[in-house]
Amino acid sequence: MRSSAIRILLDSTYLLPILGVDVEGVDEALRVLKRLRSSGRAEFYYTEFNLIEILGKIGRTGYDRGRVLAGLNSIEEEFRLTRPTVEGYLRALALRRVGFRDLVDLLLYATSLTRDLLFLTRDDHLIEFLEGRGEDTRRVLHERSLIEEYGR
Repeated sequence: MRSSAIRILLDSTYLLPILGVDVEGVDEALRVLKRLRSSGRAEFYYTEFNLIEILGKIGRTGYDRGRVLAGLNSIEEEFRLTRPTVEGYLRALALRRVGFRDLVDLLLYATSLTRDLLFLTRDDHLIEFLEGRGEDTRRVLHERSLIEEYGR
């Protein structure tokens, strides 16, 4: 991967289709991500928290074991594993304390901040919460912005 490649931490929404879970309205973003990756313009990151969230969702549905196996292997081989710093864990915990219920999203946000990654999400509620708390959202990349900026 080129050193000028953008580094993007993916919200679980963008990993679910790899494991055979349809996500409504995500196709255009996935096409842009694929194009960015194949051209060497981006590298993608995930955390163990993504996997826990995904497995929790898949475990509540009928799933194809082979597809999940292939998807997990693909994620492990094609994307880079990252994790929050100690500061990131503490920031996520503090944000949870002041009212945001989804700890996984907070951990992903904090990881993007402390690891200098963009965090791709479509979660308007999360972004509004962060902005309302005065958090730095310069590293948060909304799906619409991804499509507008890189989809052409």
